[in-house]
Amino acid sequence: MSRLHTENHLVSRIGWLRAAVLGANDGIVSTASLVVGVASASAGSSEVLVAGIAGLVAGAMSMAAGEYVSVSSQSDTEQADLSRERKELETQPEFEREELAQIYVARGVEPELARQVADQLMAKDALVAHAHDELGISEMTTARPIQAALTSAATFAVGAALPLLMVVISPASTLVWTVSVASLLFLALLGAVGAKAGGANIARATLRVTFWGAFAMALTAGIGAVVGTAV
Repeated sequence: MSRLHTENHLVSRIGWLRAAVLGANDGIVSTASLVVGVASASAGSSEVLVAGIAGLVAGAMSMAAGEYVSVSSQSDTEQADLSRERKELETQPEFEREELAQIYVARGVEPELARQVADQLMAKDALVAHAHDELGISEMTTARPIQAALTSAATFAVGAALPLLMVVISPASTLVWTVSVASLLFLALLGAVGAKAGGANIARATLRVTFWGAFAMALTAGIGAVVGTAV
């Protein structure tokens, strides 16, 4: 007795995973950089905390708005392409059938078999067949603006909360170093978790996010120190 082989492909996670990793990474890097920059300017712990909270709220809202607008633009483009494809299927079905068949021929299918496949797929759902094979639009990759916006905002807030926690529990004298080191550890963990969820190379992903996080915080700390000295 044969059994169906069930596979769970990681590409199905690409939509929410991208938004989640981007949001959390941006939350940690931007908030930690803001905190380190303000602290380097010789500000007190309370001022640093207020600046960090303001950065969390503003950043989460900005991420949500940016993701929504960006992914909505993608969704609008997809809908425009689908609308045009739907009209072409109504007005020139034979041309569309041959177009679909030629896609399969280009992939290595014999011409006669390719036409049979195109006929059967179009008989079931012509628009879905053309959306998938001609336009590259599928259930896994289709744009979801609200999901992307909410995911980015939530993960940004979680990421930003981690450096702020360090501000609360760290002595003022070691605040810059404590926030910097803790944030780099958070980034390394995020890189590892994101790589694991997406099936990517863990070491490479961890090194990538840690390097750019360290660069951002070092640059901001330097600017904060210069501004603080000048003021």
